[in-house]
Amino acid sequence: MKKTIRDIDVSGKRVFVRVDYNVPMNAELKIMDDTRIVSTLPTINYLVEHGARVILCSHLGRPNGQVDPKLSLRPVLARLSKLMDRPISFAEDVTDKSTLEMVNSMHDGDILMLENIRFYKEEEKNTESFAKKLANLADIFVLEAFATAHRKHASTYGIAQYIPAVCGFLVEEELRMFDKVLTSPEHPFVAILGGAKVSDKLPVIENLLDKVDTILIGGGMAYTFIKAIGGNVGMSIVDNSKLDLAKEIYERAKEKGVKIILPIDNIGAKEFSEDAESKLFNSGFISDDYQGMDIGPKTIKTFKKEIKKAKTIVWNGPVGVYEYEKFKRGTNKIAKYVAKSKAISVIGGGDSVAAIQSLGYAKKVTHLSTGGGASLMLLQGKKLPCVEMIEDI
Repeated sequence: MKKTIRDIDVSGKRVFVRVDYNVPMNAELKIMDDTRIVSTLPTINYLVEHGARVILCSHLGRPNGQVDPKLSLRPVLARLSKLMDRPISFAEDVTDKSTLEMVNSMHDGDILMLENIRFYKEEEKNTESFAKKLANLADIFVLEAFATAHRKHASTYGIAQYIPAVCGFLVEEELRMFDKVLTSPEHPFVAILGGAKVSDKLPVIENLLDKVDTILIGGGMAYTFIKAIGGNVGMSIVDNSKLDLAKEIYERAKEKGVKIILPIDNIGAKEFSEDAESKLFNSGFISDDYQGMDIGPKTIKTFKKEIKKAKTIVWNGPVGVYEYEKFKRGTNKIAKYVAKSKAISVIGGGDSVAAIQSLGYAKKVTHLSTGGGASLMLLQGKKLPCVEMIEDI
């Protein structure tokens, strides 16, 4: 395991905490969901209680290296200040010398938030001079942004080359849960994989073939598999460049005794829209003028049986077009069955997590991951670059 804030002395130290406050906001710049802010409170409170001088750094949205007032972190500052019931200072310009002066005038237990780090093009480019400027603000770096741990940015990766780095409690828990399900899972182990891009999930399936008992496949990626084994998928989303690999993985799973269960039936529509007229098709028999939009009732029942038997569940990706109310039934049903299961359950991916949360099941699953891309990388058996910068205990 990696070192955490428990393993170092933070008293009187300037501690740079890279959090992920990329929260959803409406047109009036009101925060719609503060889960990502709340999830960092244990780490921030620990640091404050142990006399650290806390410097919070995050991105918000995609400003592409330009200052965008609509993506300022000021609304996040206000929400965090309210949650903690205390004043928090704010630095407008990370590169200005006044920010360093603000940091150096902090007292033990003080908190300072930096403006959106992606207002600087040097952040995503991981420019060495910029990473050094960030490191100059602190004595210790804390990685608490699991969702960006797979990206080599200045505030997540570059800074850790110049000052000691440790994990915050959120990242520690993410790593602990993924390590548990990937190295010592209880069986039967069921993986549920969905989403549109099969290219993201094929490496996951390959890595899981030696670990799981059953893989349930839904969403857009299912149609590449169905076409690969000879089915007709109409206008459904398909990655034709991955057909051979999908078929090879499907056959390899059989040889290993791993069940890959594809949809038995699908809800199809003539166009990709909320109001599209829908029709039920048996899998492999979708009409040429229709595209698959969700799993059908027979598939839902089949998936339910497998989920019920599981003792470990990993779920990443919706099994239908979740952005449309009409085609989110399959995903919502899966969320319900996973939540009611007695299995250890780890859910990653934005829409999968959203389904669990919107139905009020967040407290009924073992772990909701905060990082889609980062969790995918772990499921693929790869290392997270930013985590690798942190020393082992």
